[in-house]
Amino acid sequence: MNTEDLLNQLSQSGLLTVLGMGIVFAFLIVLVFFMNLVALFIKKTGLDKTEEEKVSARDTPVKTGDQQEIIAAIATAIHEKK
Repeated sequence: MNTEDLLNQLSQSGLLTVLGMGIVFAFLIVLVFFMNLVALFIKKTGLDKTEEEKVSARDTPVKTGDQQEIIAAIATAIHEKK
């Protein structure tokens, strides 16, 4: 094997490596673009909101009259556990 063949093979392998890396990089750019496009679509349509986020915690009334029942239930559970 002479040096010209070796240089030819090295140049072809370098070109193939750069071409492969370029194709992968281009695909990754396209993938990021489409992921951002889908994220924008989801935000515009409101599909990222769950039902818990739509109903605020401030909208639900807090019951304060059941304190004695809660205390009794906790005391019973502790007594049963012993």
